[in-house]
Parts: sequence; C-alpha cells; structure tokens
Amino acid sequence: MSLEASGTHRKAPTVNSDEQASPAEHASADVVVEVEGCKAADAHAVFRVLHTAFRSDRAPDDVPQETPGPGTTVWTSTVDVSERGTTPEPRRLSAPVTVSLQGGYWAVDQLCAGLKSAFVVHLLGTAAGDQEKEVELRLETLRQPVTKGAP
Repeated sequence: MSLEASGTHRKAPTVNSDEQASPAEHASADVVVEVEGCKAADAHAVFRVLHTAFRSDRAPDDVPQETPGPGTTVWTSTVDVSERGTTPEPRRLSAPVTVSLQGGYWAVDQLCAGLKSAFVVHLLGTAAGDQEKEVELRLETLRQPVTKGAP
C-alpha cells in the first residue's frame, strides 16, 4: 500500500513552463525505509517508532512476517516526515538492526532525528545524489541512564 493509495500523500503543486517553483515545492517529504537482517519483532519495533513520530504507510498493528527460505528478508515502508507526531519512547531490540533510508536530504535528516529518541543511531554510510541521498544506519537499543540513589 502506498501513501498515495491511502490518501495521505500530498501532491507537489503543478508549475507551468513560465513559472519557477521554489526548491521547497520540489522537495519530497517521503522517505523509503528498508529494514533487513533482523528478527520480525525488531523490524516491528522500528516501524512502530516511525509510525509514532511520523505518518507511515504501515498501520501500527502491521507486524512484519518472517519469510521462509534462504536469503535475507527486507521489510519496507514509506514514511511522510512533513508533520511530526509524538516523540517515540525508547524501544528494545534483540540485536542491532540495519536500516536504509532513501529520500530528499531534508526528509532523510528529519527521519534520522526522529529515530534518535528511541535508538542509538550509528551512521554506516551515505550515497549522495543531486536531489536525494541514501543513508545506511545501524540501530541499537538506547541505554537508559542509571540514576544514583534509585531503588
């Protein structure tokens, strides 16, 4: 299901050949997210965080399913970062998770910032293009600080 099919996608304004559109009008707020090489429960934790922080084409109860057979399972989602939701709480992961993000520079940066409240985010690599970039991240469980004198 795409954001456009669900009715939450905003179309960019049309511009005739005599008009100039501002850069903001060309920038997309959509980021394609790929989660791979992890358990379905960890992929679900990542998608729940994204759904809390932004609009997503995955429903909160859309739990990723393991695919039997050889090879790595890759789960995908399209996230609209044009409006922030609530700040997600930290989520526990059973192991580090690799996430690839692809979209406009601003949109990818917004999504990365949204992940930082819930996970430790390590940048593994970046591929930059003219209008978009692809970022590979490793997410880990965010350790809560221990308060002295706490019971």
